[in-house]
Amino acid sequence: MKRLPVLSGKRVVKILSKIGFVPKRQKGSHIILIKFVEDKKKGIVVPLHKEIDKGTLLEIIRQAGLKKEEFLNLLKKR
Repeated sequence: MKRLPVLSGKRVVKILSKIGFVPKRQKGSHIILIKFVEDKKKGIVVPLHKEIDKGTLLEIIRQAGLKKEEFLNLLKKR
């Protein structure tokens, strides 16, 4: 299993936008992304830090409904 790279908050927002998440609002250094799934709203908070901690990144991936491998595949696509 591959290791997660060190990513910035902006990079994570770009990756999540590939699967339909859009920025809704921002409060301080955190941005809230939303995606409508089957008439329900799914929200994720992403800190806009230069480096996101591994645990925080894993939680963002889980909340997005992705597996670690799926997230890494999205990272490879430009």
